[in-house]
Amino acid sequence: MAAALALFFKLIPLYVTVALGWVAGRYLEASGKHIAGIMLYIVTPSVVFSGVMAAPLSPEVIFLPFLIFGLSCVLGIVQLKLAQRVITDGSASLIPLCVGSGNTGYFGVPVALLLFGEEGLGLYIVCMLGTTLFENSVGFYLAARGRHDLKSALLRVVKLPSVYAFLAAVLLNLSGARIPDLFQPLFDNLRGAYSILGMMIIGMSITSFRGLAGNIRFTGLAFFGKFVVWPAVAILFWWLDAYVLGIYEPAVHKAIFLISITPIAANTVVIATMLDISPRQAAGTVLLTTLFALAFIPVMISLAF
Repeated sequence: MAAALALFFKLIPLYVTVALGWVAGRYLEASGKHIAGIMLYIVTPSVVFSGVMAAPLSPEVIFLPFLIFGLSCVLGIVQLKLAQRVITDGSASLIPLCVGSGNTGYFGVPVALLLFGEEGLGLYIVCMLGTTLFENSVGFYLAARGRHDLKSALLRVVKLPSVYAFLAAVLLNLSGARIPDLFQPLFDNLRGAYSILGMMIIGMSITSFRGLAGNIRFTGLAFFGKFVVWPAVAILFWWLDAYVLGIYEPAVHKAIFLISITPIAANTVVIATMLDISPRQAAGTVLLTTLFALAFIPVMISLAF
């Protein structure tokens, strides 16, 4: 419990950043959409590139994004079938994004750095790319069915800069290349900007604190999928690999577990707004899961690690 409290206090600055984002959106008319473009095309690829460059790569590690992508797809599709049975207001199509991905970047990266250090952060970022691929392909497609076809979803992946940053970093890493010391401070600063701006986007998405839960069924399913089903799957894989398969080291199991307990991705709000599918519902649920994670993550980390 002492470890949980220690991590709890270390996470508080992230929530202060969310509050600052809300102030910027509420009183300075700052737009998360504008920052999202900078994050997507400049900051996120830089973080992915530097993280993969620092990771100890092997064929098993390179396969990790595809493993996480597969798990996210299964979780998203199964939860969508459940949501379509109990949600009738049209927001059910957002459930795959809520439960299949997570705030693995804006929220998870600073936590991973805190828990795992530089080398462990690299492994975490390799895993994180799997949820990014899901979010921008299958997750987007399931949310936009009836408005966008599969071709549109695949084009989003092709245009995703983080994919090319990942591939370039893998090739350079395997060839023995390293980031020159001259540019290391730049990548360190971009990683800091990634965390700060990403958490502020969550705050900017909340224009009112009234009725955050919105549709209780939607919020309940989102919480259940994100904080019960995903962690259960991660723990099952941890046990299966540790005692049967023997493919990965404990550092990888911990990285996957951290991905499973992150709150709902802030980009869910961006996609919901873009598609005009219950954006207020998405924003409220994202904020509630982020607040819940303040206590949930330290407790789960102390129990699992």
